[in-house]
Amino acid sequence: MNASADGERIAVVGAGVIGLTSGIRLLEAGYGVALFARELPPGTTSDVAAAFWYPGGVGSERSTGWCRESLRAFRELANEGAAGAIRFVTLHELADEPFVNLGLGLAGDVRPVARDAFPAPWGYGYSLTVARIDVPRYMPLLVARFRDLGGSIEVADVRDLAGLAGRFAMVVNCAGVGARKLARDSALHPVRGQVVRIRMPEGLPPDIIHIDSGTTLTYIVPREDDCILGGSSQVGDDDLRVDAELAASILERVAVFHPALERVEVLGHAVGLRPGRREVRLEPEPVAGGLVVHNYGHGSIGHTLAWGCAAEVVELARTLGGAGS
Repeated sequence: MNASADGERIAVVGAGVIGLTSGIRLLEAGYGVALFARELPPGTTSDVAAAFWYPGGVGSERSTGWCRESLRAFRELANEGAAGAIRFVTLHELADEPFVNLGLGLAGDVRPVARDAFPAPWGYGYSLTVARIDVPRYMPLLVARFRDLGGSIEVADVRDLAGLAGRFAMVVNCAGVGARKLARDSALHPVRGQVVRIRMPEGLPPDIIHIDSGTTLTYIVPREDDCILGGSSQVGDDDLRVDAELAASILERVAVFHPALERVEVLGHAVGLRPGRREVRLEPEPVAGGLVVHNYGHGSIGHTLAWGCAAEVVELARTLGGAGS
């Protein structure tokens, strides 16, 4: 059965940012969409993220296009107000030695940081304007928009894509790290991330600080009502328990950047499993009884890629169904 935009029903698996944005764009294109997920916001990995538009990890022309489309969508959301969910702020991408990050240029105005602007050894880097995504506000906004457009949501543990495909014109697999089993994809692996949520300290600038030293991630992401501190990038680790030593290390690492972070009020800790893969899998696959479009493996930049990938999902639906809206 082919998908068309004439109200044809499409199933989306997964209620993280990838699943919700895919569902929203399909609904806007005229498709009927039913979403199935084991966890709904605020219980998804996307809800744990210290999210901001970050194109630093992209390289291919395809992923660059996804980043650009997402940035366009974030600007549109910010212009709409989006209940404070999206704000454009300054990101400082820092390192302890000179580096070139061509992906950052997608933001437009990229400026080298002054050598003495940040404490040693973080004397190198770039400042640029990015979209900061306040997930406690943003994820409910996506759920509401999905439902307002007529999408249905069912809490369900989908274990068989082929069985689901037999009931719908097309299935979009946005299961995140769960796609390892669901799609039998050994190239997909968990990448553990841990964060600390604190009350917003008085006097803390709204700027984001981000450092990726290869083995350690350090970041400060001020939001509307709190601040997220991180982090970690532990490949192959699927332990969802909070590591107290790691939490203490995060607090120690961020404290050097501002006196307001030397003594903070901790509101909570969270752990999420990013869907790590060498490259995003966004492609159709015929299965017994139907068709699946896979859309997973976005690693740590799912929020950055989501709207761009969702636009490509719609194009696949139109192409494979031979009809447009």
